[in-house]
Amino acid sequence: MNASILLVEDDHSISEMVENYLTKEGFQVHCAYDGDEARQRLQQEVFDLILLDIMLPKLNGIELLKLLRENSTIPVLILSAKDSEVDKALGLGFGADDYMTKPFSMIELVARIRASIRRATQYSGKIEGVPTPIQIHEITMNPENFQVYKNGEEIKLTSKEWAILKLFFTNPKRVYTKEQIYQAVWQDVYYGDENIINVHMRRLREKIEDDPSSPKYIQTLWGIGYRLGEF
Repeated sequence: MNASILLVEDDHSISEMVENYLTKEGFQVHCAYDGDEARQRLQQEVFDLILLDIMLPKLNGIELLKLLRENSTIPVLILSAKDSEVDKALGLGFGADDYMTKPFSMIELVARIRASIRRATQYSGKIEGVPTPIQIHEITMNPENFQVYKNGEEIKLTSKEWAILKLFFTNPKRVYTKEQIYQAVWQDVYYGDENIINVHMRRLREKIEDDPSSPKYIQTLWGIGYRLGEF
């Protein structure tokens, strides 16, 4: 996998360690040491994934992530010393695809990078056997260009939000548990971390629902899971 990665980390020793390991694993690693430098590089270059620290000088990781998500669905994996549930929810809520706390295993990091890039590629619009477009009530999904529209207005989704919505739109009669959603979208073993599903589901509903507190598109079946609403 000769993917291009932007590593945004202000600690030069950590940056060098990660860069050396990932380079040996076959990745092309480009380093930025503050949020503003990363922002400028993202305006000029194309990357397959971003490894992002939260505590950065000039422009912190969350602010950079918010700017990035205005027009990009590139996978973002947060690397942070902050390990509280609030910090994880914050990062995932603003559009990060994954979150790892320091110190972390380099073997696990490589596995998560490969999984994130694989998922982003899978849901990039080159999806065989899926009708184009997919129309459910007021929302249209176009797998060819990775775009979603509601009443003609484009909705910006992250790769995970896209994958979750596609899962329900292409299986309108099926009820999914959180474990089944995680396995289908994250393509990994589910260890009962409901927070990841809850955050992504909340963010998706905020984007597609008229009233996120009373969702019509993705409905909750208490004690069971979720299903697509009937229109």
